[in-house]
Amino acid sequence: MGDRTISAGVKRPRCRVACYLPRSCGSASSRPPGSDVATVEDVRWLGSSLERSYQVYVRGRLKFRVKQIVYVAFSLDETEMGFAFPKEERAALVAAQPHRFHLPRPSDLRFNWVEADLATLDPAEAREFVVDAWRMVVPKKLSRAYDLAHPDGPG
Repeated sequence: MGDRTISAGVKRPRCRVACYLPRSCGSASSRPPGSDVATVEDVRWLGSSLERSYQVYVRGRLKFRVKQIVYVAFSLDETEMGFAFPKEERAALVAAQPHRFHLPRPSDLRFNWVEADLATLDPAEAREFVVDAWRMVVPKKLSRAYDLAHPDGPG
């Protein structure tokens, strides 16, 4: 399945169920209002609004980058979120909450990365992970500026 040009020249990948916009297929991340389970939509606006950050689709997967460094990525079915996380701390995180977090595949263990099941995260927690992952890939002055502008943390 290839890309399809949507209005204003924006290219979006086709989803595997033959729809053209990732959100139009009623995927696993659509949820009823008032639900306290994190979804891609809960963090999409945040990832796009962080300084130097932009979203891309790679083989149908939504990813957020700063320059060429990916700091957040979602699975094709949008049920899992991978994010930058310190290598030194990830074993403790996974051991403490194995039902929520897991290590990436063996070939990706060399990266500062951990993965989470979105159904086990609440939206505020998912946003915190996104901002913390972003902090790992931007200069410290941007991180400090974000803290000054958002003293209560991400939305």
